[in-house]
Amino acid sequence: MASLVEAIAKALVSKPDEVVVTTEGTEDNITVFLKVAKDDMGKIIGKQGRIAKAIRTVVKAAAIKQNKRVSVEIVED
Repeated sequence: MASLVEAIAKALVSKPDEVVVTTEGTEDNITVFLKVAKDDMGKIIGKQGRIAKAIRTVVKAAAIKQNKRVSVEIVED
């Protein structure tokens, strides 16, 4: 799941080198933390959180196929 989040984030931001994705949790319940450059935070969140919600929806759909629960958290510095 982390690779999916990383691929989506790198496609959206202007500084893809600064995208950092980490995971935490058990095998069936995973939390993915996404950290981007401060300038790109708005591009990841989007207007009224629409982009962030779309990222979470895509990741959850992929996780359901693998019988896992995944949540995506966007982290600030």
